[in-house]
Amino acid sequence: MTLMTKFLGATAALAMTAGAALADPAIIFDLGGKFDKSFNEAAFNGAQRWADETGGTFAEVELQSDAQREQALRRFAEAGNNPIVMTGFSFATALADVAPDYPDTKFAIIDMVVDGPNVRSVVFNENEGSYLVGMLAAMASKTGTVGFIGGMDIPLIRKFGCGYAEGALAVNPDAKIIANMTGTTPTAWNDPVKGSELTQAQIAQGADVVYAAAGGTGVGVLQTAADAGILSIGVDSNQNYMHPGQVLTSMMKRVDNAVYDAFSAGVDMETGFFAMGVANGGVGYALDDNNASLITPEMKAAVDEAAAKIASGELVVHDYMSDETCSAVQF
Repeated sequence: MTLMTKFLGATAALAMTAGAALADPAIIFDLGGKFDKSFNEAAFNGAQRWADETGGTFAEVELQSDAQREQALRRFAEAGNNPIVMTGFSFATALADVAPDYPDTKFAIIDMVVDGPNVRSVVFNENEGSYLVGMLAAMASKTGTVGFIGGMDIPLIRKFGCGYAEGALAVNPDAKIIANMTGTTPTAWNDPVKGSELTQAQIAQGADVVYAAAGGTGVGVLQTAADAGILSIGVDSNQNYMHPGQVLTSMMKRVDNAVYDAFSAGVDMETGFFAMGVANGGVGYALDDNNASLITPEMKAAVDEAAAKIASGELVVHDYMSDETCSAVQF
């Protein structure tokens, strides 16, 4: 049974269950909550899969503010949890400060690179998965206009948007791509009302497929798209089930696998840099009973062909994180 931890009170003291095994792994969820139906939830699913398969226990905490990052890392390390996994680039500064103080503890950070002999850095080629769903968006669109709604305006999210636009234009060079970001602070990950407003604005401009890469904010995007009778595209987790028949697909970012692999390795977890893309199953698109009627055999064949070319290196999708330009869309 999972060891539950949480922050309590204004001082955010971390409550630890007595008697926890010293080598239990731990996971720290980013702002937006463990059940955001997206990034954090994918991470939780990986941890839970490990627990279900092994009968092991893990410690966990949901952050309420940025100030709690370093405290959470130190408390888990002091408690002997190993490895400690954190979900999100925002942990980089805290991890860089904490990791050297606990050389016998392994740390894994998702979506950022932190150098250190006891750190595993896991990044994803979100541009590749976004390219594939961009192709699907353009093929499904009747208006020739598709939308992208990002969360916090940072290079990582622009990486999603740029890949999406590139994929859409590969199918329809005349496609119009409308892109909006929710905000410039971490609250942008958990603002479904703003997500709904941006979706309505894009619909007013002709968008009939909207891709949300915005964490919990995306819940508002998908709901509003469904209410308006247009298609949406989910992200990170498979969100097709949220509005069956109206979510065209979801860009799968296998954060669950990253967490599962770290937990499975335990104290022997290999450190260093790990990249997960189309070639190694790190990203892709979701196809299930909830969206099967929306993806024609021709659409699937075209996207699968593109995926094979990406995997082989024949097709290279622009990476905004390496080159902060994007001719395909204006943010």
